[in-house]
Amino acid sequence: MTKRFVAIWFRFLKTDWFVRRHPTLLTIPFVLASPDHGRMVITATNPLTEQEGIYSGMVVADARVIIPTLNVLDDQPGLPAKLLNGLGEWCIRFTPVVAIDLPDGLLLDVSGCAHLWGGEDLYLKQIVSRLKNIGYHVRAAMADTIGAAWAFARFGSGFEIIETTKQATALLALPPESLRLEAETVERLHVLGLRKIQNFINLPRSTLRRRFGEQFIKRLNQALGHEEEIIIPLHPVELYCERLTCLDPIVTRTGIEIALQQLLEALCKRLQQEQKGLRTACFKCYRVDGITIPVEIGTNRATFNITHLFKLFELKLSGIEPALGIELFTLDATKVEDVSTMQGQLWQKTGGLNDTGLAELLDRFTGKFGAKHIQRYLPDEHYWPERSFKSAQNLFEENTAGWKVERPRPLQLLSSPAPIEVTAPIPDYPPMLFRYKGTLHKVIKADGPERIEQEWWLQQGQHRDYYYVEDEHGCRYWIFRLGHYTDESYQWFLHGFFA
Repeated sequence: MTKRFVAIWFRFLKTDWFVRRHPTLLTIPFVLASPDHGRMVITATNPLTEQEGIYSGMVVADARVIIPTLNVLDDQPGLPAKLLNGLGEWCIRFTPVVAIDLPDGLLLDVSGCAHLWGGEDLYLKQIVSRLKNIGYHVRAAMADTIGAAWAFARFGSGFEIIETTKQATALLALPPESLRLEAETVERLHVLGLRKIQNFINLPRSTLRRRFGEQFIKRLNQALGHEEEIIIPLHPVELYCERLTCLDPIVTRTGIEIALQQLLEALCKRLQQEQKGLRTACFKCYRVDGITIPVEIGTNRATFNITHLFKLFELKLSGIEPALGIELFTLDATKVEDVSTMQGQLWQKTGGLNDTGLAELLDRFTGKFGAKHIQRYLPDEHYWPERSFKSAQNLFEENTAGWKVERPRPLQLLSSPAPIEVTAPIPDYPPMLFRYKGTLHKVIKADGPERIEQEWWLQQGQHRDYYYVEDEHGCRYWIFRLGHYTDESYQWFLHGFFA
């Protein structure tokens, strides 16, 4: 497939943005300026001031000689990058590969995209007209190379489509500055009378390299297509990505579900063929008003089950507000893993962590209630109860230690032991009474003590003597004394509740 690129030039990027914010500026000559060595220097003009011969780099005082009523607004540092980033995000509806071309342009890799809009002419017209409707003065061109598209966007008619493999002939009539050369190199070319590309394109490359340097040859080769040029997109293109462009904007929940179903079928078919499954995915809806609505899901194990994935997305579709309509849907598999088909076992019980049904059930719980509400714990090699377990990284993480099951443990363990008041008869005897949160509990049954020491290699401190006690209401508690009974600093704590 032949590579095709579109270069977009926003001639009055910053001033157009000011007009969008303050429409009254549309009919007023104004400029943006910033201080430079004690003077106010113009950094951007609008069409009315440019027509009067005012240009960027001119001192404001000189410009007011031409237009005494000139309005001067303060420029904002970093504004071009912010504007181009937003415009680039918007252009993703036309192609997934959009790059910023500072200070005032965008570069689009549109290979294989134009047919979705009925051809290159309609495709480029759609881009230009949509940007003009937003409020920007736009010039654009399409060609086989980035260099040629850039050249014709700025030095051509403002809307040009260069036929495939015809860029060398088309570039002949353009000036040398259209090759993105340094100002010093352009000046030297003009001094030598080389005012058009056709004046030097057939000269020996060795002569041109010796006179104008390696960068000159590089730019020339890039424009002609003899040297590849790579652009860095705003968002890295996912390897597993599907796009669905809508002829008419979608405004209903049913339409969104149909689009999602089609994207899932296309994506999962690819994944299944390559024996892969997705772990995380993002479904994006690009609205007509320029707003993008993302919906993300995750799974506990790699899967290409269309029905299951649709159910996960379905839980979040109610948060999508179509407004005036959605014109583009994309589905990205942001994390993909290999899927190994497990052989079925006869005459054995099914289930366990490898059960697909369990993984899908947990996925639905996670999608509905949030990931923080679903936890799996593994034993950890520590003595103190609050350190004796850890959160599993995923559903299939294996145990590295065994659960201690020789003594009973409470169903609910407090994250921090709660101080209690205790009445006990003699050392090492279970408590007779204890007060917790203002309520007095009479101990009917008790067992203990179970001594648990601290790990000396972690910290120094007192040991704990745990007791299992039951009060008069049949409720069972896990309490402990910190330190020896004879120590003046000993304390009692409640640490857990039994079923």
